[in-house]
Amino acid sequence: MSDVTSDAHQPLRRSPAHERHVALGAKFAPFGGWEMPLEYAGGGVLKEHTAVREAVGVFDVSHLGKARIAGPGAADFVNACLTNDLNRIKPGKAQYTLCCDNLTGGVVDDIIAYLFADDHVFLIPNAANTTEVVRRLTAAAPAGITVTNEHEDFAVFAVQGPKSADLLAALGLPTEHDYMSFETATLAVGDSLVELTVCRTGYTGEHGYELVVPAARAAEVWDAIFGTPIEARACGLAARDTLRTEMGYPLHGQDLSPEISPVEARSSWAVGWNKPEFWGRDVLLAEKEAGSVRTLRGLVATDRGIPRPHMSVYVGDDIVGEITSGTFSPTRKIGIALALIDAAAGLVEGDTVEVDIRGRRSIMTVTRPPFVTPSVR
Repeated sequence: MSDVTSDAHQPLRRSPAHERHVALGAKFAPFGGWEMPLEYAGGGVLKEHTAVREAVGVFDVSHLGKARIAGPGAADFVNACLTNDLNRIKPGKAQYTLCCDNLTGGVVDDIIAYLFADDHVFLIPNAANTTEVVRRLTAAAPAGITVTNEHEDFAVFAVQGPKSADLLAALGLPTEHDYMSFETATLAVGDSLVELTVCRTGYTGEHGYELVVPAARAAEVWDAIFGTPIEARACGLAARDTLRTEMGYPLHGQDLSPEISPVEARSSWAVGWNKPEFWGRDVLLAEKEAGSVRTLRGLVATDRGIPRPHMSVYVGDDIVGEITSGTFSPTRKIGIALALIDAAAGLVEGDTVEVDIRGRRSIMTVTRPPFVTPSVR
């Protein structure tokens, strides 16, 4: 999950830890309506990326949305709206899911759902889409169920990398819970305690955690994270993008969108096909049965070419697709990409295609992501 840049006419929101990023020499960029750190002085994308793969990096992702659904039957209500099946998990677990348009099946947003109880679900949508997700849920909610936009009430810090558990343990926070599960915990900060949620999730492919923190205490928690004996590096959204692309994780607005369905994006695993109800169910079932006309595939460069979004993919003289996400892989030292490829092209793993990179054809091999070995567990 991730986001798109904001409307230039709207004032940008800032993280409650914004001044900490200024002090670290962060370079900022607009993202989903927020002014967020892109990279930091003395670091840069390559060092920040490597810190996450080899040690521990910390991201401020407070731009991500937060919404709370509460009331009798709240979990059943969410389950009737979003694609994945909440009945597959128990309270204390989190789940990746999609909000799809009921008429087109396109992806309005991809979301992490925290299941607290049958009457309490907490959602983390993408920044730019939070208002729309909340609007749709509010319009559909029956009497007795409340949908609350808590976008600016919490900060979110992602602690990611092989030493992430060591860092959290040094803070006295829980680390042993399973992947995609969460615990409520308290962190001693000064003379008081901060209650926060520690979830074993992340967007990097590494063992990691996401801390959901009250906004009023966010700066103090940020300081505590960087005050342990475990050396951590602050990381910006540029490294977050290279890390997630290496994992083949989709970015909403590029690899998922209202014009790209879960079937096309190879995200069918996040759809509860046997559920009797969810938004977009009928059109998505029909698409699944008929077969998608295009599919999200992975591409790896065989030369020095670095693919970027919207570049055309060729077989011979025929355009067969378009790059949706593309970057240089700091881990593999080659260009990698996700691309929507026409099913009619009949491509399979190992086939080669060409990508038009500013007028020059770069040869790339079709592969199945991830592009690096996952270490999330």
